[in-house]
Amino acid sequence: MAAMRERMLVMGRPETVPRLQKLTGEDIEVVSAGIAQLPDPAADYMVVDRSTPQLMSDMQFCAMGLFDALPDGVVLLNDSYMILWHNQKFRSLLKTDESLIGRSLQDAIRPADGTDLTRIAAPESVDGAASLNVKCEDRTVLGLRLARTAIPLGTDHRRALILTVRDVTQQMMSKQKQDAIYRAGLEMGNLSPDEVTAMTHEERIALLKDQILQLTQEVLGYDTFEIRLLNSESHELMPLLEFGMDPEAASRRLFAAESGNGVTGFVAFSKKSYLCADTKNDRLYLCGATDARSSLTVPLMIRDTVLGTFNVESPGTLSFDQKDLDFLTLFGRVVASSLNQLQLLAAEKVTAATENSDRLRRSVAGPSDEILNAATWILERYIGHDPDVCERLHLITDRIRRISASVGSVKPSENSSGLVAPTVTRPPRKALQGKRVLVVDQDATAREEAHNLLGQMGCEVEAVQTAKEACAMLRNYHYDVVLTDIRLSDANGYECFRKVREINGQVPIIMMTAFGWDASHSIVKARQEGLKAVLYKPFRRAQMLDEVEKAVTTPPAIG
Repeated sequence: MAAMRERMLVMGRPETVPRLQKLTGEDIEVVSAGIAQLPDPAADYMVVDRSTPQLMSDMQFCAMGLFDALPDGVVLLNDSYMILWHNQKFRSLLKTDESLIGRSLQDAIRPADGTDLTRIAAPESVDGAASLNVKCEDRTVLGLRLARTAIPLGTDHRRALILTVRDVTQQMMSKQKQDAIYRAGLEMGNLSPDEVTAMTHEERIALLKDQILQLTQEVLGYDTFEIRLLNSESHELMPLLEFGMDPEAASRRLFAAESGNGVTGFVAFSKKSYLCADTKNDRLYLCGATDARSSLTVPLMIRDTVLGTFNVESPGTLSFDQKDLDFLTLFGRVVASSLNQLQLLAAEKVTAATENSDRLRRSVAGPSDEILNAATWILERYIGHDPDVCERLHLITDRIRRISASVGSVKPSENSSGLVAPTVTRPPRKALQGKRVLVVDQDATAREEAHNLLGQMGCEVEAVQTAKEACAMLRNYHYDVVLTDIRLSDANGYECFRKVREINGQVPIIMMTAFGWDASHSIVKARQEGLKAVLYKPFRRAQMLDEVEKAVTTPPAIG
């Protein structure tokens, strides 16, 4: 039996082969790469002449094992999807040491869901390609891409099919997680019209917290996390939801600050995410979970506004990477959007309640003033004559004032989590809260506007039409400031000013006039005796509020 000859594979010009055959004789088989059949046994020798690279066959590189270094599996198929050749990576992806040459692609991969791989439409030209993701029995997902090579397969000039195979398990898991987060965004805080109207703000918050807890565990797979909400006034980060955190850490007071408030405070302050790779060696980290060795914290943002923070922790060092950061940031946007939606719903309800309150205030202001003035008028006539009547009148006036003060007061609601239902946006005039204001003006519209504007700021407003009525009110009740028009039916502005001063020399007085000139010189005379403020009608809302605020916050002059 003749010994098997050694084989030399020649890559280059075809005419090189005869010359080498003469040199080597019968002991060595000299084969041109251009006509070699595949699958082909390995060559003992390889010769490359100085021909152009285009004369070299890519399939010969496959035969020589050069494709084994590629990160993807490479498979040569015939039109029946039989494996003619594959590189080492293909076997590695299928977790087998056996050669798969001669087997069908279907039998080699064995899709877990029974997908028929022969149905992959083979492209007819070298420009086309077909792709498919296949889940294997070991739960890995392989990405298949089928194309037709430009190299003929054998002497019949049929072009081979080339299949590249890649492990896309992580990419598919990422895609599934992104899809789950997207669905979570659709589900979270998605309330029906009936739920919006029937549920309280606290009930909606409780529902949202349940959804966040479930989705954080099921979608992201985190079992130790904490969400805090930022109080925009105090800058304190209020606990909203935590799971698996140390009780002391969960109740710890934190503020949005560059230092001294842990990673959470820094993230809220800087508006930047923070990945703590090793909690033992991180200057910002404050103990959250007892066994935590790494953490990841992202800000909950709506546009450029920080609503709060989302912090997750893990017992292992280097547990989080950029991919975890991307997913938590994406999920954080979903959470922030849902929180913002709840705030908007709460604001809408408060706005509606405030508008109703304003309408109610305008409706009851006039009648309440009339009842109070009438009761006060009667009270002054019975003082010293009938104590029982006076006691009843005092009761009436007290109840009328309490009712008037309570009408239109809309306060923000706050639950135990610190999530506040925002009030309608109005200028912050805390100095005016609870201040009693007496308005003296014979114009009904002016009295109504004073009730509405000052009432919105928390003032308790009472109005009369004459100087006589004003004096009766001042003799019986305390006021923090008096606003009086300079033209009254029974007195001019200066006369009213003098009468008020005789009753209460300390109460601040603000005069109002709608005229460009003052025939009685009330303003000039009153200024000489200490008048500090004058409002010229029509004045801006802010002007009245500024003057009233200044009057109630300025200490009275001594002497």
